Amino acid sequence: MQGGIRGFLSNGSVVKNAVLKRISLVNPLFQPAVLSRFQSATSPQMEEHGFESTTIADILKGKGKSADGSWLWCTTDDTVYDAVKSMTQHNVGALVVVKPGEDKSIAGIITERDYLRKIIVQGRSSKSTKVGDIMTEENKLITVNPGTKVLVAMQLMTDNRIRHIPVINERGMIGMVSIGDVVRAVVSEHRQELDRLNAYIQGGY
Repeated sequence: MQGGIRGFLSNGSVVKNAVLKRISLVNPLFQPAVLSRFQSATSPQMEEHGFESTTIADILKGKGKSADGSWLWCTTDDTVYDAVKSMTQHNVGALVVVKPGEDKSIAGIITERDYLRKIIVQGRSSKSTKVGDIMTEENKLITVNPGTKVLVAMQLMTDNRIRHIPVINERGMIGMVSIGDVVRAVVSEHRQELDRLNAYIQGGY
């Protein structure tokens, strides 16, 4: 037995390939469609196995109800200046945009990228431009639901080059996650899986 383990450990490529196979995506060509407010990413096109079990709900739970950035918003009538000021105060990169007087009616999302591309680069005034004039509108939003697997969300964000994604359930908007949230969750899962593999190799199982 010990000789077999030593032989296994001496072949680094075998371990590397085993780990990579364990954490690889089965379908790297998965091309998600743009989703509306009432549609969310599902995972039939991508096969999760092994450690790939963390969901968006787990991320939201980890952030906690009082976590800054989990559900921050502004209205379409707010100035871009006020929206960016709010992002700075709360150290976030995006705000959900709602219609005035309708806190649960999502109109879109505004991000730091919108500010840079549509205000700074174009030489517009943030104090005289309304959020509704530069936001990404609701019908163009890409969303996920609480049950979406983290790796699916990561691929959605990567493929569509976005850094923030709203979380929608049957009742509406319940939160928002960033690429940073997703990466931290994936790194944590990888670390736990590597710990389990190491424990197995060392005879911990």
